Amino acid sequence: MAKPAYKRILLKLSGEALMGDDAYGINRATINNIVAQVKEVVDLGVQVAIVIGGGNIFRGVAPAAAGMDRATADYMGMLATVMNAMALQDAMKNIGLNARVQSALNIEQVAEPYIRGKAIRYLEEGRVVIFGAGTGNPFFTTDTAAALRGMEMNAEIVLKATKVDGIYTDDPKKNKDAKRYETVTFDEAINKNLKVMDATALTLCRDQNLPICVFSIFKKDGLMRVIMGENEGTRVIL
Repeated sequence: MAKPAYKRILLKLSGEALMGDDAYGINRATINNIVAQVKEVVDLGVQVAIVIGGGNIFRGVAPAAAGMDRATADYMGMLATVMNAMALQDAMKNIGLNARVQSALNIEQVAEPYIRGKAIRYLEEGRVVIFGAGTGNPFFTTDTAAALRGMEMNAEIVLKATKVDGIYTDDPKKNKDAKRYETVTFDEAINKNLKVMDATALTLCRDQNLPICVFSIFKKDGLMRVIMGENEGTRVIL
């Protein structure tokens, strides 16, 4: 059997990815499908760190936060990501996957504080590490947290899991002639505003030469195909 293309990855999951077809919250079948895919790649010996968003519960820039102090709203969003991280950990435990949650905010009754050395040791031991609470600072997105944690964990690539199987020249749902990019450069993604990640995250990854792959977590074997180095999704590179 072919070997995985990557030894250690940072998987970025949006909170919305956990909703499935629901309007909000966590869809049990969807989260079970995601953790089953993660277990498949962990069983190959790939070390997996995850940054999870919170948009399925609360988003600091959403209409629900209108009129609210932005920093307060962002802290509420961080707490939502911890809830999602705990749900992921529980779903992983149910299928025999050992996972640890580390939070950038101190909530020691429910999650460990983020400690880089301990997180790396967990990865080396074959455990999945789920990072909650973003960077721990308001005004920064979980995309930026993914870039930051990816660099801190010495990940070889950041995998941005979405509902679309890559970056397209146009919205593929509206334009059937839209073409998927196999690769784009960081500068292209920033200058063309391709909505891969926010500009801060893209700049961080560009400056550290940390590639990104945008793929669909809902496409059958999508994650496995990326891990095996197949032509899946769109890679953002220097």
